[in-house]
Amino acid sequence: MPGKPPAKPARASRPAKPLRDAKPPRDHGGNVAESRSVAPAAAAPERPLIARTGERPPERVPVILESLGAGDFHLIDSGNGLKLEQYGPYRIVRPEAQALWPPSLAAHIWDNADAIFTGDTDEDGMGRWRFPREALGETWPLQLLGVDFLGRFTAFRHVGVFPEQIVHWAWMKEQVEAAQRPLKVLNLFGYTGVASLVAAAAGAEVTHVDASKKAIGWARENQALGRMEKMPIRWICEDAMKFILREERRGNKYDIILTDPPKFGRGPNGEVWHLFEHLPLMLDICREILSPKALGLVLTAYSIRASFYSIHELMRETMRGAGGAVESGELVIREAGLDGRTPGRALSTSLFSRWVPK
Repeated sequence: MPGKPPAKPARASRPAKPLRDAKPPRDHGGNVAESRSVAPAAAAPERPLIARTGERPPERVPVILESLGAGDFHLIDSGNGLKLEQYGPYRIVRPEAQALWPPSLAAHIWDNADAIFTGDTDEDGMGRWRFPREALGETWPLQLLGVDFLGRFTAFRHVGVFPEQIVHWAWMKEQVEAAQRPLKVLNLFGYTGVASLVAAAAGAEVTHVDASKKAIGWARENQALGRMEKMPIRWICEDAMKFILREERRGNKYDIILTDPPKFGRGPNGEVWHLFEHLPLMLDICREILSPKALGLVLTAYSIRASFYSIHELMRETMRGAGGAVESGELVIREAGLDGRTPGRALSTSLFSRWVPK
């Protein structure tokens, strides 16, 4: 390896654990998310699970969905617990606990980054951005899959988009464009709305749900940036479980459901979300609000100490008698070098499970 490996960022003092509407844990690489919607506490479930019958859908495992980058993003290099990424005009260094190997590129390339996140590397760690070359604004324009949105430097190391999800968004875009009929897409825990904008631009009617007013505000900013105000998107600022329970009671249906829940969180009214406790009911309700001609139910799971088989088998049980197939595995981003076209090592980002009708 040429040059001296870049040093890890300095560790900041650890703050108190954030509440749900602060910013809870996000991914199994040590990242934390902006505010995410949560479910009611498990002590009083809203309804029992439905007893499913019929055959479990056939399985496709393991499935590795890989991205080399897209639009204004690619992973340049990784190593020593860090990752070097390209987001539009900026090179950014952030912590990445799963990058156990040494970097491939020389230290001076890392040192030439525009922004470096320094702070607590634990899941709930806050920190700050350091700008070695010049001070940068809070936001800057980016594009993925033809959709414009704002990158954003946050106190929890994130930049307003999770690019590993590009493989799910590209799949969704293809389904919407090929359907030859109006599709309804539900985006649960929708964050800053990039997936919702991709679906709407492809021709879908979209319902975007997140409990964070801040996240909804950012999503609307992204919509305005792309001049997509007239697109059919409902922005719902509400607890995700409460919303889907109400949709079930009303008999509303969706053709594609994306759900991206956190591992743990607390809400402003004392609501508690534990992924392992609440996920079965959440998926059970999602099954009930899938349309008769649904095209997919997509689950992404971050920051859990589990195999993808745990959510895979849960999805198969949930979809008993529905036919189709369940495909599960990992989302990975492959290093693409300085030019964005030179494949390197694969960095795992999350687990996923996806039911499709065929």
